[in-house]
Amino acid sequence: MSIPVSEAHAASYRAREVPAPAQVIEGVWAVPVPLSGSALRAVTVFLIETRAGLVLVDAGYDHPSCWASFRSSLNAIGHTVEAISTVLITHNHPDHVGFADRVRTVSGARVLMGAADDFAGMHRLRGGFLDQLGTALDLTGAPQDVVDSMYADAVKVAEHHESLRLDATLPAGGTELDFGDVTIRAVHTPGHTYGHTVYYDTRGIVFTGDTMMAEGPTQLAIVSRTGDDPAGDLLASLDRIRDLGATIACPAHQFPYRDVATRAEELKAFHRAEVDAVRGLTDGSATAWDVVRRMSWKKPWDELGRGTRRFNLVHTLALLRNTASTAGRIEDAR
Repeated sequence: MSIPVSEAHAASYRAREVPAPAQVIEGVWAVPVPLSGSALRAVTVFLIETRAGLVLVDAGYDHPSCWASFRSSLNAIGHTVEAISTVLITHNHPDHVGFADRVRTVSGARVLMGAADDFAGMHRLRGGFLDQLGTALDLTGAPQDVVDSMYADAVKVAEHHESLRLDATLPAGGTELDFGDVTIRAVHTPGHTYGHTVYYDTRGIVFTGDTMMAEGPTQLAIVSRTGDDPAGDLLASLDRIRDLGATIACPAHQFPYRDVATRAEELKAFHRAEVDAVRGLTDGSATAWDVVRRMSWKKPWDELGRGTRRFNLVHTLALLRNTASTAGRIEDAR
């Protein structure tokens, strides 16, 4: 179990409450933003004080209640939206990109995100999120009626604006951002999405987005193209985060914690075990649909909710891709 920076913040998370804004270290604030109608309850955005203006990491949902809560929280800690000069987005999911454009309209801030998560480029390569989900479901080998019903369920709950325009994209090779007295290194960490980026404040803090929470596994990116291997991407990304030397991790959900390298190794072990479990259930020709119903979940397959079954099926496809990728590398080495 990870070591919280703030016991009060961790206790609020475990009590299913939204904590108040809190200072992580001097000049860095955790600002939880309630997520209206979401089981996640909140996303934590982070505010970094620099001589070049405030830097915001992530931007909640595009919902009036999120925007009002964010502005109120900033006022409570002595800041305003107008002072934000840069918005750094870890990845392109709706609870992270949401009010970035509102911030830019109010303050003139620049909005940056990893190149592979730029919506314009993603649409050209992969299509929108529902397009990607439809492709992934087709690739699972599930019966057509299952694919159709799972897709229809997803359409009912999909609320994802995919039109955010970036002021600049961040290269996969990484880059350093200079904010006067604060240097932040953008590090490409695919796995949860293909352009996911963590931001390493060289004072020892890494803002991990959804790649490395304090507790629990990481949701893998949707497989939609030949060569996609989000599980392999994630394992490499966890090594990258571990090797930064950060002393504090600030994830977008749950709570900030201290044992960064230990947590990276723990999460790697969990996802490697998932891959091994899938490998043990296939002879190389099994589909994700064949495998997912034989996997160990919190409940038997037939007792899982419809949304959970869809998630587990797409997740299994991603794990299966890694077993095929690994097998290919072993064969090439012979």
